[in-house]
Amino acid sequence: MKHRGRHRRQRRGRALRAFLAGTALALTGAATMISASQATDSEAPGALKPITSSERIAALRLQEQQVPEATLDRLASEMGRPVGVSAVLENADHSLRNAADCPAEDREALPVEPLATRAQCWDAADTRSWQAGAVTTSGDADDDGLWGQNRVLLSGWAQHAAAGHGLARVAFVDANDLDRLTYTWVLLTVPVDGGRNYRALDSDVSGMVWYGEKLLVTAADGVYAYDMNRVQRATVDSASVGRVPGGWSAHGARFVLPAVGSYRPVDADAETDARPAGLSLDRSTSPDSLVASERTGAHGDGPALLWRYAFATDPSRSGLLATDFAGRADATEAYETKASDVQGVLSHRSHWYVSRASGEQGGRGTLWRQDADTAQATQCGSDDTQHCWSARTPSLSYWEATGEVWSQSGRMLFALPLASIDRSLG
Repeated sequence: MKHRGRHRRQRRGRALRAFLAGTALALTGAATMISASQATDSEAPGALKPITSSERIAALRLQEQQVPEATLDRLASEMGRPVGVSAVLENADHSLRNAADCPAEDREALPVEPLATRAQCWDAADTRSWQAGAVTTSGDADDDGLWGQNRVLLSGWAQHAAAGHGLARVAFVDANDLDRLTYTWVLLTVPVDGGRNYRALDSDVSGMVWYGEKLLVTAADGVYAYDMNRVQRATVDSASVGRVPGGWSAHGARFVLPAVGSYRPVDADAETDARPAGLSLDRSTSPDSLVASERTGAHGDGPALLWRYAFATDPSRSGLLATDFAGRADATEAYETKASDVQGVLSHRSHWYVSRASGEQGGRGTLWRQDADTAQATQCGSDDTQHCWSARTPSLSYWEATGEVWSQSGRMLFALPLASIDRSLG
């Protein structure tokens, strides 16, 4: 699918902003009491430290590997003609519930300050045993906020079974009516045996960006690329994954998305290579860039890394990273942050936003805005505590056309203006 003309983007952008305008939801149960032990953060990360070492920058280099076209074509010939995003949305067979109808224990996952202006929850029965992951939107996919005629949200989930048998899936959410979100599941897979079969992507979905025609998803061994024009229909409803008697199965999902490529560290055995965990899109750079964060623990050794890659500008490589003649993608900028347990990451203009998980059971996380000079956290309560954010938000996704940041925590999917985050900074 080609990007549309600028004049159509402007018209749709105005329509989208008008469509999404509204008042904040009354999220009962979100503003819970915060203990005095969380009143201050003794581990403020401070300003970002730019990385200038060419050796350290080189350690972030990724090698692009494309699935042969013949492999993808063989799979399509076996499964049937691929379908587009609109066909998936037409088959939406599940609904999210508005915040007022969500269980109190789910609503407690929402930020205290700033409050979410949109919030809905996933059906507990439909997500039981699955772990919520990253969020991306058609606001990432195209700068008018639309994909074709549709406003779309994508929500990633993972399920861990025995070693080597995990699953990753994405909810394709019809967001044309934000008060009535409907969705269906698409299983993320990887072609095998030359396109004669596929296996499940066994990975968390901690990072995910839909840009142009591609969906980029983090995995334990790198980043996988999916073509949004190559969604395949599953024909057998069973718990199996791949070719089965009578057709093709996707563990109960109606659709399958096979990987078309991947990005892995050039030296996969090097201990200095940071693996992307969180991902987001930054449209404030030229060209647009993919932002990445390193996975770190609550008590990790040393600073965490934040960095970015440029997207390709060649229309024939829509949604892929810019690479050299050998297919290598180099980081164009990198920083160290002293923030521990980094979850979601977002970059806009000169600011970097990182969400940090709660360091205690039942506690709240923090949301920091950092740059090369300062670090500030959102604050709340009479004692200006910094523990105002959700306990865990694997990703932050900025919908530029509306000015909203989308994320999810547990079974709550929510959005709030980026401007409200900036106003809440101490």
